[in-house]
Amino acid sequence: QVQLVESGGGLVQVGHSLRLACTFSGDIFGAYAMAWFRQTPGKEREFVAGISRGGKVTNRADAVKGRFTISRDNPKNTIYLQMNSLKPEDTAVYYCAADQTISGVVQTTTVAYDSWGQGTQVTVSS
Repeated sequence: QVQLVESGGGLVQVGHSLRLACTFSGDIFGAYAMAWFRQTPGKEREFVAGISRGGKVTNRADAVKGRFTISRDNPKNTIYLQMNSLKPEDTAVYYCAADQTISGVVQTTTVAYDSWGQGTQVTVSS
């Protein structure tokens, strides 16, 4: 059974940076596309960034383009989300998700992802 554990969340000031990490276990990491989603109270979970199995294809939401970068380290079974120039509207619980797939497509909907982490809180103060 796949397990995902996020880390790196916290409280940060506007304009500063934070790096989230998600460690994968329980299956072959390279068989999964990976993604970050985020959610605030009362809103649906939204796609932030995703990366294909081999790491060659990435996708990011318009709201984070130019500020957030997703990457993966397959030997370490870990993905990262580097978040720069953080804004108050980036405040959310961030979730790591895994999609077992044979394609090189990065899905952006929650239903495409089979496994989820418990989430890590990111708070950006002004």
